Order: sequence, then C-alpha cells, then structure tokens
Amino acid sequence: MTTSLEVSQLLRAWSNGETSAADRLMPLVYEELRHIARRQMRRQRAGHTLQTTALIHEAYVRLVGESDVHWQNRAHFFGVAAKAMRHILVDHARSRHAAKRGGAAQRVTLDEAAVISAQPAELVALDDALRSLAGLDPRKGQVVELKYFGGLTVDEIAKVLRVSPETVARDWRLARAWLLRELSKDRQPARE
Repeated sequence: MTTSLEVSQLLRAWSNGETSAADRLMPLVYEELRHIARRQMRRQRAGHTLQTTALIHEAYVRLVGESDVHWQNRAHFFGVAAKAMRHILVDHARSRHAAKRGGAAQRVTLDEAAVISAQPAELVALDDALRSLAGLDPRKGQVVELKYFGGLTVDEIAKVLRVSPETVARDWRLARAWLLRELSKDRQPARE
C-alpha cells in the first residue's frame, strides 16, 4: 500500500521541477482521486453527461498544467484536486445553464445541494455563495472547499492551512451557517 511519505516525496519532486514525478504519482493517487470524484458526482443529477473517470482525468490534466504550485503534502494535493473537480463541474453546469437560459440561478440550501444537486443552477448557486464567502473570508472559503468538496478531515485541513484543528472546526461552523443563510435568502418571502 502506498504511504503518505511516498506521495509527499513525489509531490516535492514535482514541485522542484521533476516532471516525471507527476507521471509516477498518478498510479499512487488514482484510487483516492476516484473516491473524491465519486463523492462529487453523487451530488450531481442522474444522467449527468460528465463521467467520473473523465472528471478525474480532466482534474489531473489541470493539476499537471499548473507550473507554479508548491505542494505541501498529500492533503494539500487532494484539496487542490477536489477544488479542480469542483471547478470542472461548475463550468459544466454553467455551460448547461447558459445553453438552456432558463433564468437566474436558483438558490438552494447547502443541505439540499449536498443531497440533491439535480439542476446545474443549484451547483452554480452554491459556487456563487462559496465565492462570496471566500471574498469575505478566504480561509473560511478554503475550509469549506477542503472539507465539503475534498472530504479532508479537520486535522488534514489544519495541516494544509497551517492553523489549529480548533480553528478549522470553528471556521467550518461559521462558514456553514453563513452559507446556509446566504443560500436561503431567495427562498424567503419578500418583505413589503
């Protein structure tokens, strides 16, 4: 079984310009990338036109194309991979939504987005809310991306962000509350 140390060594080599390290890394991280992709695809509507394998490969191509990333460790790598997958899915949803031109993006709660995500507009709404949060507090935005989309543990997120696990837990609670409020704004009746 592959150890975190092997993955971390290859990531450091890759960061130092050894391009063959990226090729040797893929077989070692593929199963975990597939786990992250499956998790994200479960949130998509049935019959989604993007397949799990295509999502993994597109994310990996984007990661390999990044020349200025200095990988900290495997948790950092998987967090960035999860973020790349989220961006691919959002881009896909935006293009589908733009093609349909069915109106403005529909706002949904974070819990609904996690369970349903049946419509491209819902993923777009969640992405818009997450971007707003990241604009207000970048670290809280990173915590949400790493935990919700990347599936990282509080301890792994703490290592990536170089903060305490308590800080990550607090940021997650506050960010989740903020996102729930933001996503429910359009669902509340307008006051006259």
